[in-house]
Amino acid sequence: MTLYASTAQIKAALRIQDSVDDGLIGMAGSAASSMIDTYCQRNFGQTFGTRVYAPDNSFVCQIDDLVQSGSVTINLSTNLDGVYNQTMSASDYQLEPLNGIMDGAPWPATRIRAVGRYLMGIGDWNFYFLDTPSKASVQVVGTFGWPEVPAAVTQAAVLQASRIYKRTDSPLGVAGFGDMGAIRVSRGLDPDVAVLLAPYQRERVA
Repeated sequence: MTLYASTAQIKAALRIQDSVDDGLIGMAGSAASSMIDTYCQRNFGQTFGTRVYAPDNSFVCQIDDLVQSGSVTINLSTNLDGVYNQTMSASDYQLEPLNGIMDGAPWPATRIRAVGRYLMGIGDWNFYFLDTPSKASVQVVGTFGWPEVPAAVTQAAVLQASRIYKRTDSPLGVAGFGDMGAIRVSRGLDPDVAVLLAPYQRERVA
């Protein structure tokens, strides 16, 4: 799992200078990063690997976040038999969003579009079918994740980790007492964290 905020960053936000609670602060940072992954339905770190996908249709295939720089190999199973025997050349496809930018911000590739000789999972243009393949006919080899962790994600991790750490002061969910009685700690993601992460929530289409 990728940590989006270091122990030092969280301690700075909490104005803590000693190392007595570094273990608890580190756990809070891990928990906050995991919450962000779940909320956004994506991971902002990087990992190299091979993954397979079922295309949306003969031209477009939605994929996990893919770093556009570096080596990317896209193979097709032309007979839909799980054998990826056709490698698409760089002129056969394009990664989108184009230029690795969306709404003015750096963004990973989230979609492959066939623009050359091949259709997704079908084969040569001579086999011009417009059906929707239901099997995982596209194989992608490359670095998955983000070019770098967005600043908003790091800030969200610091805020949420600080909130989780401070919960140790109110294990029963009561932060104190006021004129109206007990002041209870709200549950779930910090509202400001949700605002910071809103642009990065992934919308998945079934």
